[in-house]
Amino acid sequence: MAVLSIQSHVVYGHAGNSAAVFPLQRLGREVWAINTVEFSNHTGYGAWRGKVLGGELAAELTEGLADRGVLSGCEAVLSGYMGDAAVGRAIMDAVRKVRSAVPGALYCCDPVMGDTGRGFYVHPDIPALFKNEVIALADIITPNQFELEALTGLTINSLEDVCRAIDSVHAKGPKVVLVTSFCGEDVPANFIDMIASNGKFVCRIRTPKLNFGGGTMAGSGDLTTAVFLSRYLETGDIKRTLELTAGSIFGIMEATHKAGSRELLIIEAQNELSAPSRSFEAAFC
Repeated sequence: MAVLSIQSHVVYGHAGNSAAVFPLQRLGREVWAINTVEFSNHTGYGAWRGKVLGGELAAELTEGLADRGVLSGCEAVLSGYMGDAAVGRAIMDAVRKVRSAVPGALYCCDPVMGDTGRGFYVHPDIPALFKNEVIALADIITPNQFELEALTGLTINSLEDVCRAIDSVHAKGPKVVLVTSFCGEDVPANFIDMIASNGKFVCRIRTPKLNFGGGTMAGSGDLTTAVFLSRYLETGDIKRTLELTAGSIFGIMEATHKAGSRELLIIEAQNELSAPSRSFEAAFC
């Protein structure tokens, strides 16, 4: 069974599909990648070349898969950065096509919109599209703290705030919510939390926070979502999925930090994907 991954792509470095495809493959997943953006490098460099490929191409490629009769071999759809609303609607159409072939197929949506300190960095029509249309279609959603606030309209400072916001997201449809980064009032400055919920249980896991020059490491959210989806497909267990994901992400981030690299060392530290060198224990909230 395959994962249909529809998101951006960079030639150099790791972001979007460039951060998601190899980890999924390394964890044993067949991946069908559709690129919505083709850039020379991620936008964190301040300059890049390339273009948004558009919703029409994504729709055409999905239709080509349907023509081949292979959508019945797809167990999940993964989406990330959407260049514009047309791309978003092409992704939603792809999810519907896959589900018509495989009713139980999952849709895992990383609602890429922005980050704390940086604000929104997507097309102005994207936040409303996520909030009003995309989220209701998703089974799994993986926002960071900023994106969770944007989706719910709630200010998040505490674990109680996170749980309230997660409940609000569950009410819109998603069965699983992963908050990929949480730095609330009860989180020590040198740590960062991930919080996952399946609607019945909420789990929290804490790892050391690494300093990448005051900003976030490009592609880390894309990597986290890909690993989380693969492990959830494997285990179906929210706590175990969170623990495996945290171990892999920290291992790759630590290797990147030690090397002083501006790009994630996904290839060099690939063993962290299948067998994390560090383990972290999640706790039920």
